[in-house]
Amino acid sequence: MNTTFEPASPSLSPTPHTTMSTSQPQPTLWDRLTLAVATGLGSGRLPWFPGTWGSLLGVAIYAGLALAGIPLEAIALIAIVAFLAGIPLCTRGARLLGQGEDPGAIVFDEIVGMLWTFLFVPFNWQAALVGFCLFRLFDAHKPWPVHRFEALHGGLGIMADDFAAGLAAGGTLWLVRFAVLSAAGG
Repeated sequence: MNTTFEPASPSLSPTPHTTMSTSQPQPTLWDRLTLAVATGLGSGRLPWFPGTWGSLLGVAIYAGLALAGIPLEAIALIAIVAFLAGIPLCTRGARLLGQGEDPGAIVFDEIVGMLWTFLFVPFNWQAALVGFCLFRLFDAHKPWPVHRFEALHGGLGIMADDFAAGLAAGGTLWLVRFAVLSAAGG
């Protein structure tokens, strides 16, 4: 009896060779689009202060809408739709990143928060500068009632605290503008 041992080789195997992979499945195109929008076209993945980069993108988007002559009512509608769309978008983005309930790389909430900030005053470079600083202050420090919205879960919590920060910043911006105009006699 002549028995020989030949090691199995994928190239010699008559059936297709498959391997068991322990890695994560490849992201779909939809997953990649979700992450692109949720991370502000990657601005949230920058190494330092991702919320600040997302906020700057929000200022640029608002400036583009204002300079294009989009009526304030239409910008408000865009902000509402973006907020509502942001809830499932940020929920999915956070799951895909797998970095907790509100990963820093998700900055769609900051982008939309900036839209709310500028709805209260005429947009110009002074409003952009002061509004940006106020929004970052309210978003980073989360005073009452802004911090209360962080308790909400998923995309609603991600979006709601920046919505509140945007409203607080916008209201404060309106008060600052009113005080400056009153002091100047106009």
